[in-house]
Formats: sequence, structure tokens, C-alpha cells
Amino acid sequence: MPSSPLGISSPARAGSGRRSRFTHRQLAQLASYGPSNPLRVVAHIDLDAFYAQCEMARLGVAEDKPLAVQQWSATQGLIAVNYPARGSGISRHCNVTEAKKLCPDLIAQHVATWREGDDKWAYRDDAAANIASDKVSLDPYRLQSRRILALVKDALPRNLQRVEKAGLDEVFLDLSAHVHSVLLERFPQLSNPPPYDDTTDALPLPSVAALDWQADALVDLDEGEEETQDPDWDDVAILVGSEIVRTVRARIREELGYTCSAGIASNKLLSKLGSGFKKPNCQTVVRHRAVHAFLADFKLTKLRNLGGKLGDQVVSTFHTESVKEVLGVSLDQMKAKLGHDTGLWLYNTVRGVDTSEVSSRTQIKSMLSAKSFRPSISTPDQAAKWLRIFVADIHARLVEEGVLDNKRRPRTINLHHRTAGQTRSRQGPIPRGKTLDEELLFRLAKELLGQIIADGKVWPCANLSLSVGGFEDGVNGNMGIGAFLVKGAPEAGSPRYASPDTRAASQDRPSKKPRTDGGGLHRFFARETPLEDTATNNQGLDATGGEKGVDDRNRTASDAETGARGQRREWPAAGQPHAGWQIPITGFPCSRCKAGFEDSESLRSHEDWHMAKDLEGEERVRPAFADRRPTSRGSVRKGGGASSRRGRGGKLEQGQKRLQFG
Repeated sequence: MPSSPLGISSPARAGSGRRSRFTHRQLAQLASYGPSNPLRVVAHIDLDAFYAQCEMARLGVAEDKPLAVQQWSATQGLIAVNYPARGSGISRHCNVTEAKKLCPDLIAQHVATWREGDDKWAYRDDAAANIASDKVSLDPYRLQSRRILALVKDALPRNLQRVEKAGLDEVFLDLSAHVHSVLLERFPQLSNPPPYDDTTDALPLPSVAALDWQADALVDLDEGEEETQDPDWDDVAILVGSEIVRTVRARIREELGYTCSAGIASNKLLSKLGSGFKKPNCQTVVRHRAVHAFLADFKLTKLRNLGGKLGDQVVSTFHTESVKEVLGVSLDQMKAKLGHDTGLWLYNTVRGVDTSEVSSRTQIKSMLSAKSFRPSISTPDQAAKWLRIFVADIHARLVEEGVLDNKRRPRTINLHHRTAGQTRSRQGPIPRGKTLDEELLFRLAKELLGQIIADGKVWPCANLSLSVGGFEDGVNGNMGIGAFLVKGAPEAGSPRYASPDTRAASQDRPSKKPRTDGGGLHRFFARETPLEDTATNNQGLDATGGEKGVDDRNRTASDAETGARGQRREWPAAGQPHAGWQIPITGFPCSRCKAGFEDSESLRSHEDWHMAKDLEGEERVRPAFADRRPTSRGSVRKGGGASSRRGRGGKLEQGQKRLQFG
């Protein structure tokens, strides 16, 4: 990071005796990414009309040429519009026919598609006329998104970066530790210990009287604040952050050819608003002294997490869309109308207070491929053809994740099927120890489809989606003996140790239940759950039956993986009918007793239990739990399929919208 001068030294200030508003402790805590630190620096980088830029770069279109990205027929809305086209009055609400009337020179590029029989997505001249046989592919944009993310991380010091991928075209950066390092380098006096080692003592003021913001767009200060006021360390810290972001944006521009906008502030809320404040290709700085003036002109629904139902509720509750008007509502009134937690959160949010952390989790947790059928499909052969396309789509992305090199591998596969406004799903394990190729995935997908068909009420089918999840890194080795011991259990010979026979003899005596912490023999008897087969209302789907927001970000764990736990159900007693009871298909089933487990390690532990039981039987020793049947614990999904998850919260910029599968 270049050490450009911050301004002009001010000797008069050094002897003024004035002190900073910030303490030595707050400066030191800046290095630990504290979300409440007043010196914190967070940036949001957002690509300008990302889909359109990707197509311009691929086609070699000049930057001043108007281009729009279309999906399906010329009568449907555009999904991305570049800035030269917007200058002609074209927006994403226009269709291709209307857009070309406004701008006859407009380049309309259709998105890439998958087609049955092909082993890779492709750009096709006839894609718009083949909605029934093609499926939208986002792979070109995903590939570019990964390149951008890799470049951003490479542009920052490896040990001083915290990067959160917030979507295909946006990232959050917590620059606090990086800024702290630069401050100590540029201002050596900050490394001096505080007087009397009192970390609550105030810092000296910065030795500069003016800051060079270069080409940054500075938000006007709050009423009563003056630009001539001497800067404090929060101003200097955010300036350093703006220099770092400027360097990152320059590298994206030079190496990949994309322009992006950015916002630099003290938290995610303000930086997100800042990145969209001056588009395209500009960065906006929101200083502490400018927060109230900056937020006052926004609509409530433009604030982070207020773009959906909560935002609508707030607007209807207070009868206004203006942040400025809601600022006049007291905290007690907000709590009374919205509840304690929501009221407190809104009170802080409209004042620019946001302590949410920048999370560096960027690895994909699940992958989904889906298709809405217009018209609906009505035969197993048609469904199987689409499963083949889904498998090819997912496998291509798995290869990029390193599945062939055994770096990352999913554990579960899930199929969702919708008919008559209801969604049903089936989930099963992906066997370990086998090569994860397209044929294996296709066989597993067909098995899940067969189970859904066996339940009846399948056709006509309006939507199918296939997903894989539960990713793990590499392959775990065999479990050691420690996996079978209760956490913190005493060793043999200790006063608390008891032999199995002694423990069995003492079962009839009432005693305090020992804490197992999930280990020990209790691990071998997982609780059972109903089938992961749901019939839900059509929630979380867009008007055309597509998945909401699946193009905006790589999905996290699927609903089936994160659903609520099912109620425990007991096995039927010997000789009793098993009506309505089915062996669960979720997780990893035991081949001997058909119990299901959530992961392969639990299954291996359970199989070792069977082996131990066999050995004890051969020695004619009755095991302590011989009469107890193992059960399994899974999860039951709620609220529909993978479509019940949303992508990015909030609205996309003008000229860009979410792709719809179809």
C-alpha cells in the first residue's frame, strides 16, 4: 500500500493541548475487527451492471456501446442494462422490442443456456425461441465472479483481510486490521504506550490539518459540522480505507476490465448505501460526521434488511417512507409498535448504527439447478431428461470446487418437485468411496424421482430442482478409539470408572443422569424422525415458478439440511403392524438395522457398535443395551423446497434484476 501524504503538518496543533475523542484502547482494538469499534472501517464493492459488463468483455464491445442482456422472448423484460443504454431511457422494465425502439443500435445478448444432450452450457442464437427445451445458465457470471473475488483477496495482505462475498457482483471488506497497520506505520507516535499505561487515556490528535480525499465522493457533513474542523482519527482511518479500496478497484479495472463502485464507512449498512450513491465507477466516503445528513434523504425500504416485508410493515406502521420522518419517533414508541428487539434495531438502523460483522465464509455450501416448465411436463421420460441437464450443470460446478481432486465433496443430494401448487422433496446420501461423476449423480437423482413418483400425484409437474449440499473438505480417515469415549469420561482404574457389567447392574438404581455431551454409547442410538418428504404451499417461488434469488449468490446450506428437527418416533413393538411407517431415506442408512444417521462418521460409529455386539454375542456376554433398538435422527423440512430461501436481501440497482429459471 503506497504511503501517500495525508495532508499538511500543523505545528500549531501539536502544542494546543487538545486531545482526540478516541482512546488508546479503541485504537488497539481496531486490529481485532470489533464490530462496535468507533474507528472501524468497512467497505462495500459493487460491480456496475455486472451481467452486462460480463457480456461486453466476452464480445469485445466498446464501453460506449449500448448493450442489454435478455432472457427468452423479445416480449419479456431485460435482466441487465449497461449505462450507455440507460442514457437512451432503457431500463430493465423494458422488453427487447421496446428497447430497440428507444435505441436502434442496442446490442441484445441472450444469456447462455443448457440444452438436453449437451455436456456444457453455450450461447445459442435460437435460445429465445426454445424456452421449453433450454435452461438458463449462470456459469459465465459465476466464473467471472470467482475471478474478481480471487483478485480482491490477492490485493489485500493475507493476514489482514476479512472478505465477505455478498453476491455474484458484490463483496464486503472489513479493513479495520489493515487500516490499523497502516496507521502505526504512518504515525509512529501511535505505537507509544499511553501515560501511566492507562489505555482509557485519549489519543493525541492527528498531526495533520487537511486530508487529501482525491477523487472520492464525500457525503456532505451534518448540519453544524464544518469542513474546516480539524480531523480526528476516525477521519484519518476512513481515508486510509478509501486508499486501500481505490487500489483494489484499480486492479479489477486493469486486470479484468470491469468497473465497480464502492462505499467506505464504519459499517455494512452505510457502506452498502455508499456504493450505490454515485454510480458508475466511483467510490463514496461516509464519515461519522456525515451519517445523519446522508441517511435523511433515503427511503426506509432502501436500507439494508428493510427491502422486504419488514420494510413494508415499518412504512405502514409509521405512515411514511422517509428516514428523516422516522427519526422523530422515540425509542419507546418503536418498541411499543414493533416489539422490543425490532423496535431497538430500527431505532439504531435509521441512525446509521450497525454492528453486524463481515463474515469471511466464502465457500459454497450447496449447489442447485432448477427449471420451471411452461408448459408443465407430464411423463417420467421428460423429467429424466431434465435431471440429466441438472446433473451436468451441478457436476461442472463441482469440478471447479475441486471434487475431482478430492478437495471438497457434497454428502447429500436433494430433489424438489412441484405440482398443483405443492412442493415435495426427497433427500438421500451420496455414497463415499465412489467417484463422484455425472453417472452417479444421475442414478441417485433418478432414484429420488422414483420415490416421489411412487407416492402418486406427480403430474403435471411445474418445477423440478436438484441440489447437493453438506460439503466437506477431503475425506476423513477412520475414527480413532477416542471417538467412542464419553467426553471427559474417567479412565480405567480411576475411582469413577465402572466396568460394563457393573454399569448394567446399576441401571435399575435411580441415579443422576451422566452428561455425555454427544459422545459415548449414546451416540450409537440416534433418534428417529419422520420421512423428509414434504408437501407445502407454493412459497418462496416467483410469479413464473422459478427460484427466487438463486442467481444472486451461491446458496448456503439447503432448507432440507437446516430444517427443524423432527419429533422422536418410537419403533413399533415386536409383532405389531407397521402401517404408515417407512424407513427414512435421509442421511446415511445402516445396512443391518436400517437406522439413518446425519453423517458418515456417526454411521461408522454405529457399524462398530454392531461389530462389538456380535463379538459380545459370540462370547455369550449379554450387552447392557441388547434390548434397545437403535433409532435415527434426521431433520424435517419446513416451508417448501429450496425456493423458500431468498437470495440477496434488498433490491438490485436500476437496470438489473434477478434471473428467473425457466
